Amino acid sequence: ICLSANGNDNKKFKGDDKMDGAPSRVLHIRKLPGEVTETEVIALGLPFGKVTNILMLKGKNQAFLELATEEAAITMVNYYSAVTPHLRNQPIYIQYSNHKELKTDNTLNQRAQAVLQAVTAVQATNAPISGTTVSESAVTPAQSPVLRIIIDNMYYPVTLDVLHQIFSKFGAVLKIITFTKNNQFQALLQYGDPVNAQQAKLALDGQNIYNACCTLRIDFSKLVNLNVKYNNDKSRDYTRPDLPSGDGQPALDPAIAAAFAKETSLLAVPGALSPLAIPNAAAAAAAAAAGRVGMPGVSAGGNTVLLVSNLNEEVSETILLFSFLFSVYGDVQRVKILYNKKDSALIQMADGNQSQLAMSHLNGQKMYGKIIRVTLSKHQTVQLPREGLDDQGLTKDFGNSPLHRFKKPGSKNFQNIFPPSATLHLSNIPPSVAEEDLRTLFANTGGTVKAFKFFQDHKMALLQMSTVEEAIQALIDLHNYNLGENHHLRVSFSKSTI
Repeated sequence: ICLSANGNDNKKFKGDDKMDGAPSRVLHIRKLPGEVTETEVIALGLPFGKVTNILMLKGKNQAFLELATEEAAITMVNYYSAVTPHLRNQPIYIQYSNHKELKTDNTLNQRAQAVLQAVTAVQATNAPISGTTVSESAVTPAQSPVLRIIIDNMYYPVTLDVLHQIFSKFGAVLKIITFTKNNQFQALLQYGDPVNAQQAKLALDGQNIYNACCTLRIDFSKLVNLNVKYNNDKSRDYTRPDLPSGDGQPALDPAIAAAFAKETSLLAVPGALSPLAIPNAAAAAAAAAAGRVGMPGVSAGGNTVLLVSNLNEEVSETILLFSFLFSVYGDVQRVKILYNKKDSALIQMADGNQSQLAMSHLNGQKMYGKIIRVTLSKHQTVQLPREGLDDQGLTKDFGNSPLHRFKKPGSKNFQNIFPPSATLHLSNIPPSVAEEDLRTLFANTGGTVKAFKFFQDHKMALLQMSTVEEAIQALIDLHNYNLGENHHLRVSFSKSTI
């Protein structure tokens, strides 16, 4: 092994923690914990590019790491000068080496080479990963620095920033990709170090982000490196702030971002994790609504009124339509079509959490052939018309509607809030109604019924339309439809497929 120059490295940098020296694709890593493995050191470099060689000096608690390009090494040094890298809870120091490349004697360095080959093989298998199609086909030789996170009972929006805030308590988070798979919100999150991933998994798996909801299910991913193309509200590479936000993937709407920032600024992961609750009005209201905690007099944080625009004007006056679609995400109190702008409406939900939920699930969905836009309104309430004033039926009050899904504390409906999907969940079906009747009923809404499945008791069923837009249309038309025998059909989106 070419060790002669290592003495120079040590002398030059003794007592000097600055990452100076001329850039080189070989990095000198110091103050490593005694028991640290090659895989852990290689993992430090993986987010920045291909690692081509490694040399561990165990006796001196040091290592040399060679990256494929000088550019990758510079990115790595710049990143770790801003975020102190930790291995096994100890800070370590990274600087450019005097070497321009690592010449290692393979017989002495066999173990390191074997680890490097295994890790490189895994990386090669996963090269084409993009933010949208995530395959997890490779096997990792040691525990991966990447976690796969699934969020159950998500009846309160969880953003990429919320995940970053929670998980960075356990080490530097380098990259996050979020996506929806099987109608479930999921994320892949990469640490600089597999040990941090392990600690985060141990501490957070099974915890609730907010009171009584948004449960984290965490596993190690088979990936060891994530390839992030865009920095926006779906994916982010914290090591590369220069990435574009991507076409057709707008970064988070500033109004929404501000609302989330307010609600997540208090997010704290206390020593005893139970729940990772944000102790402010919005979360308390979400929990109170869920009926798990009694919080009388808590007013919901955030605005309760939504502005819905780009509606199809021909149908916008059938005000009931909205209430049915929006009622999937909360109890609609009032709806008002704007008098001089018939393609827009104001919708008042019961509290701020419900309006956030409706907005996050419905903005950008297609309804009657048009993509609707849902944002927070500047209005605090929807005014009812003054006594004796005819507003041509443009305002409707649903405050006392018997159809509210979330009035009952602890209602099961809280656990069954899903994004719009082609598969609908039907319930309250009377015994006399057969599959054929329901297929015909739903086909009459103008779409195609692709699949149908009764649950064992025949009171509930899953029905799949051919597109999400058709399912939205069918839900609007048939929620609360009278099936006879005093049974009104209940329709909601399902996370299952048939």
